[in-house]
Amino acid sequence: MATLDTKVQPPLADKKPANIEKHGDVRVDNYFWLNERENPEVIDYLERENDYNNKMTAHTQDFQKDLFEEMKGRIKEDDTSVPYKKNGYWYITRFEKGKDYPIYSRKKESLDAQEEILFDCNKEAEGHSYFRLSGLNVSPDNTLVAFGVDTVSRRKYTIRIKNLVTGEIYPEAIETTTGGSTWAADGKTLFYTKKDEETLRSDRIYRHILGTPVAEDVEIYNEKDDTFYTFVYKTKSRKYIVIGSSSTLTSEYRFLRADDPMGEFTIFQTRIRGLEYGIAHYEDYFYILTNADMATNFKIMKVSEENTSKENWQELIPHREDVLVEDIEIFKEYYVISERSNGLNKINIKRWDGTADYFLPFDNETYTAYVSTNPDFDTKILRYSYNALTTPNSVIDFDMETMEKEVKKEQEVLGGMFDKNNYVSERVWATAQDGTRIPVSLVYRKGIEKNANNPLLQYGYGSYGSTIDPYFSTVRLSLLDRGFIYAIAHIRGSEYLGRSWYEDGKLLKKKNTFTDFIDCSKFLIAQKYTSPDHLYAMGGSAGGLLMGAVVNMASELYNGIVASVPFVDVVTTMLDDSIPLTTGEYDEWGNPNEEEYYTYMKSYSPYDNVVAQKYPNLLITTGLHDSQVQYWEPAKWVAKLRELKTDDHLLLLHTNMEAGHGGASGRFEALKEIAEEYAFLLDLEGIND
Repeated sequence: MATLDTKVQPPLADKKPANIEKHGDVRVDNYFWLNERENPEVIDYLERENDYNNKMTAHTQDFQKDLFEEMKGRIKEDDTSVPYKKNGYWYITRFEKGKDYPIYSRKKESLDAQEEILFDCNKEAEGHSYFRLSGLNVSPDNTLVAFGVDTVSRRKYTIRIKNLVTGEIYPEAIETTTGGSTWAADGKTLFYTKKDEETLRSDRIYRHILGTPVAEDVEIYNEKDDTFYTFVYKTKSRKYIVIGSSSTLTSEYRFLRADDPMGEFTIFQTRIRGLEYGIAHYEDYFYILTNADMATNFKIMKVSEENTSKENWQELIPHREDVLVEDIEIFKEYYVISERSNGLNKINIKRWDGTADYFLPFDNETYTAYVSTNPDFDTKILRYSYNALTTPNSVIDFDMETMEKEVKKEQEVLGGMFDKNNYVSERVWATAQDGTRIPVSLVYRKGIEKNANNPLLQYGYGSYGSTIDPYFSTVRLSLLDRGFIYAIAHIRGSEYLGRSWYEDGKLLKKKNTFTDFIDCSKFLIAQKYTSPDHLYAMGGSAGGLLMGAVVNMASELYNGIVASVPFVDVVTTMLDDSIPLTTGEYDEWGNPNEEEYYTYMKSYSPYDNVVAQKYPNLLITTGLHDSQVQYWEPAKWVAKLRELKTDDHLLLLHTNMEAGHGGASGRFEALKEIAEEYAFLLDLEGIND
C-alpha cells in the first residue's frame, strides 16, 4: 500500500496574498498569482509538481506500463466503424494497427467500390503534440469538404476546405472557430461560427463564399447576450439552414432556405426566458421539442413552416410527469422518439400515418440505448446502439417495418480473457438525507461477497443535466478483474430521473449533488459493498467540483480520490467574465454578482472551503491549455491543500503541459492517463500486478 515518502519533499507554492472583495466580503487568495500562464515562476511550480508526482509514483511506473499494455491489448487496433450512407456515399472511419489517429474515407454507392481517403489524421498529426480534426462537412455535390483543426487543445479550430477530386487544400484559413460549418445548397456558400478570442464564446455566424478572401466574409448574426452561445446547421431534410442561440434556460432559432444563401434569416420564435426548444423539419412542418407551458419533461409540437411562432404550435406528443422526452429523429415514413423513464432509455417508433406505434424491447436492469447515426431520410432502417455495464456495445440496424434487427457490429474485447457471464450488474437505491431515493448502477465480478473488504470506485458528475448512463468499458475491466466494484451514482444535477432531477441539483439547490453522492457512499458502506478504508471516488470537470466538495464535507469516507480537470475555484472563476464559458454558466451555478448566489457558491466552493483537516489520498490532473477549467484552479487547490491538510496522505498534481480539457488527443496516449489513475487507486489497495 502506498505511503508518503518523507525523503521527497513536496513543492510549496509561494504565498502572495491577493484580496478579492465582493458584496463587502473579502477573500484572501494566497495563490491567485498562479493564473499568470506566461510567468516562468508558474511554469516552474507546475514542473516541480510534475517532478514530485513522478518521484512519488516511481514505484508504479512499470505497473502503469503494464496496465497500459493490458488496456491497449483489449482494443481492436485495426478497427472500422459501421459505414453509414449519405448523399450517395458510404462513410467510414477506421484505425490501423499501431496508429493513434483515425482515417476518414468513403465509397461511392457501394461498399465494394474503391475507397477514397478523405483524411489520414496520422499523417496530419505529424509534428504536433496535440491534434484534433473536427466538423467534417461535405458539400452537396460531394466534391468539397470543410473541416476544422485544433493543434493546441484550446478548442480554437481553423476551418479549411479540401477539394476531394484533386486533393488540393484551398488557401482559405478561417481561424478561431468551433470547427463546424454548413454548406448552402449551391455548394459554394459556407456558414460557420466564430469564437470570441478571449472568452472563446461562440458568438458570431459568418458567411463565406468559396474563393473569396476570408477578410471579406459577411457577419450574418452576432449574439450580443454574453450568457448565450450560437451555432449553425442544416436540417436533415436539407431544406433549411438554421442558426441557433442557446443558454442554460432559453433557446432561439432562425432559419433560411438552403437554396437562398444570400437571403435573410427568419426568427422561428423569439426568445422568452425559460422557454427551451429545438427544431426538426419534415415536409411542410417543423417539429419542436420544447418545455413550453410548464412541460418540465418536454413535449413535441408541430407547426407549419409558414408561421412558426409559439401561438401556432400544435401538440403532437404530450407532456408526461414520469417520462423525459429527449429527442426526435425524423424519417420519410416514421419518426422516432428517444425517452427516459425511471432512468432507463426508451426508443418509441411511430409511423406518420398512425398505423404503427411501439417501443424497442430492452430487458436489462440497467443499460444504455440510443439512436445512432441516421443521416438518410428516405429509409425504413433505424440505426441504434445498445450496451450495458456487462455487455459490449452493439450497433444495430432495425427495420421499422418488419421489426427485424441486424447486429452490424459488436464491440470486440481482445485478449481472450473477457466473458460477460463473469460479471454482474445491478441497480440499487440509496436514500438521501432529505428522503429522496438515489439510483446507483453497480458492476463487479461474480463471486464477490458483501463483506466490507471490497475496493469500490464510485463515479459521479451531476451537472448541466448531463446523464452518465451505465455503459460498458474495456478499460474498466482492469479494475473489475482485480476485485474492484464500480459504481455510478446517478445524483441530482443530471436528468437521469427527468428534468426535475436536474432542477433539484443546480443554482441554490446545488448542494443536493454533493450530499447525494455522500449519501450513496454511506449506503454502499452500510450495505457492506465496501468500507471507508477501501472506498474511492472519481470525477472530472464539474465532476471534479463534486470531488472537491465531497472531500471537504466527508473526507473520512474515502481512502482515495481522483479529480481530473476539476472546477474547484467556483467563486473567483464565476466572478471573472473574461474567462471562457463564465457568463454562459450563470443559469447553472448562479451569478455571484448577486449576493445571494455569491454567498451560496462560497459555502461549497472547494477552494474556498479547504480547512485544516485530514484529507484522503488525492490525484489531481489538469492540462496547461485547458480552455474550460483553467489549469490554475487545480494548481491553486493543490497549493492550498498542501498548506492546510493535517495528514500524511498522498497529494499529487499532474499537469499535462501539452494538452487541454480533453487530455491527450491520441487514442493510446489517452490510455496512459487512465493507466496512471488506475495505478494510483490499485497501489492504495496494495495491488501492483
